[in-house]
This record gives sequence, C-alpha cells and structure tokens, in this order.
Amino acid sequence: MRFSGKTVIVTGAASGIGAETTRLFASEGATVFASDIDRPGGEKLVAETDGDVRFVECDVCDPQAIKVLMDRAAEETGGIDTVFNNAGAGGAREDISEIEPEAWDRTMDLLLRSVAMGTRYAVPHMKGRKGASIVNVSSVAAVGPGYSPTAYAVAKAGVLHLTKCAATDLAQHGIRVNAIQPGFINTNIFTATLEIPEEVKDQAKAMIAQMSSNAQPVARGGQPADIANAVAFLASDAAGFMTGASLVVDGGITLGPRHSWDPEEGGAFEALMALEEQVKAAQQNA
Repeated sequence: MRFSGKTVIVTGAASGIGAETTRLFASEGATVFASDIDRPGGEKLVAETDGDVRFVECDVCDPQAIKVLMDRAAEETGGIDTVFNNAGAGGAREDISEIEPEAWDRTMDLLLRSVAMGTRYAVPHMKGRKGASIVNVSSVAAVGPGYSPTAYAVAKAGVLHLTKCAATDLAQHGIRVNAIQPGFINTNIFTATLEIPEEVKDQAKAMIAQMSSNAQPVARGGQPADIANAVAFLASDAAGFMTGASLVVDGGITLGPRHSWDPEEGGAFEALMALEEQVKAAQQNA
C-alpha cells in the first residue's frame, strides 16, 4: 500500500495507460481523481475499479478546467500528492510541409500546454506534502524522427525539457518532477487516429501489437501495465532521489536498428567481418 492516504490526479484516465494507472494507484490505497473528456468511459472505470476513484470530466485543452480539477481534488482531500499528466492523442498527422497553424496549435495545447498547466495548477496544493511528485508522459518520439508525426514528436520533446525546467523550479517546494517515455504501447492512441470503421479497429490494434513486437528486442507488444508500473515507481518513495529524469519504457526500440540486436540481421560490422574472412580464405588458397 505505497500510496495509502495519498491523493493522486490522473488525466486521460478513461482508457489505456490512464485507466491502468488509475487502477494501480487505487489498489495501493490512493484516492484517485480520474479525469477525462470521456464521461461514459470514466464512469465505467469508477464502477469497475476497487478503491476510492472519483471521476471528474476535464478537457485538458481548457486551462480553467484543469484548475477546477486540481482545486476540487484539494478541497475534497486536503491537498495533492501526485499528478500524472497523461492525457493525449496522436495529434495532427501532416508533415511540416503541409500542417496548418490551427492543427499545430491544437496538438501543442493537448500534448504540451496541458502538462504545463496541469503542473501550474497542482503546485499550490502540493507544497509541503511529503513525497510530492509529478510524472509527465513524453514518448520515444521525443528522441528523434520516425516514431510519430512531426507535431507529436516536437510536443513530446517539449515535455522532456519542461520536465527538467519544472524540476528545477519546484525543488524549493520539495516537489519531484520526472517523465516517462513509452514506446509502442497497445492502446487506442494509434487506432483513434486511423480513418477506419470502429469494427475494424480491434483488428488494427492486433496488427500494431504484432508489428511492435517484431520491431524491438523485447519480443512482445507493450501493455498499459508496463507504463503504469513505471509511473507508480516514479511517484513512490523508492524514486525519492530522482527528479528531472526520464524513464524510457520501450522494449528496447530506441537501442538501435534491428541488425544491432537481431543476430539474423546482418549489419555493417558483420558484413565487414565476413569480408575479412573471405579475404583471408582467398589468401590462404592463393
């Protein structure tokens, strides 16, 4: 019961990583304020989860709604101990040569400004709370191109830098701030952006899971529980000496190209070694 008596905020809680993290915190004694724009999904989560989970409808693109969420949690419980800034979606899919300003701004509001304002409006209720901790969701897309659309990647890179800056700002108040960088996790974030019928989305999720399991050293698709466990660690006293850090949970996908970890895929170095052996053999036979 690592979080007994603690108040935890989870944004984007109605499904995927947010739902799994809500269940984990609640199972370990926390009072969890689970927020989302999906009211039916949030109410279903509350009904199906053991423990003290309270749904609050909140659009994180609206700073005032974020403030209302934080103020309500503090008013009902006396303060806030942990904030998991998780809400997000795939954002605009166009590349930089085609994206319109409005689509760019919507993506930044959802993925970056929401994290900044989630932190901003939680801090007054976190000061002086022993073990106070903020965990932000970044992504492996923050480390380079090729993992996501451009606007998403830039926003998630911003979350990483925001995490470091916030950690320095809030150290004086005893509040730790860390980030988590998921790889390909089998949630609705990918299929939600696809323009396909709802009845086909389960099939698409299975295809994405298979694709990701083939693209990384850990030969399985990432699951929401993989991220929830890492978030709980960062929020717990076990991570009390960590702030301004980022925890990569990606099945090893950012380690390098496939030939660097798959012995059946010949890389450049292996090709050079094979050439060396061929030259030696030719010299011996000459």
